[in-house]
Amino acid sequence: NKKNLTLDSRILHMTVLVLDNPEMLARAALLSGVMADSLGTEAGRPHRTRFHYGFNKHVPDAGDAAIMRQHAAYLKNHPGVRVSIHGHTDNFGSPEYNRFLARLRANAVARLLIQEGVPQSAILMTTWGAERPLTRPEDHAANRRVELEYLTVDMAQAL
Repeated sequence: NKKNLTLDSRILHMTVLVLDNPEMLARAALLSGVMADSLGTEAGRPHRTRFHYGFNKHVPDAGDAAIMRQHAAYLKNHPGVRVSIHGHTDNFGSPEYNRFLARLRANAVARLLIQEGVPQSAILMTTWGAERPLTRPEDHAANRRVELEYLTVDMAQAL
């Protein structure tokens, strides 16, 4: 019973942590008995959904762009799936500039997906600047990122 209580506490704790991480969300759902298909996760979708940037950069490097093209192919082949692009920065600079840079990053990813044939209606964007660090604010490189979050149709309509 103590082992079950620990597992239940871990699942409850994970629920708080998974809000911005689709992979952890799918794992937590499986642990709680929810089918992964109901979350919109399907075979063939690229697993990597986080892309990091250099200081003051907003254009994805060639390796990241190649993976983003795989996401575009997946989205084209699954017309009911939507993706939310979350732009983030580190905490250098003013909050206004960081939101601007986060928007540049998210827009660059959206443009790449659209150029690859993903309909604009399948893309939602949010920009956070430095407001939602991935790790400690001092870990600047880890916080300069764009994250892709796959949404079910119901989740996308609610947004």
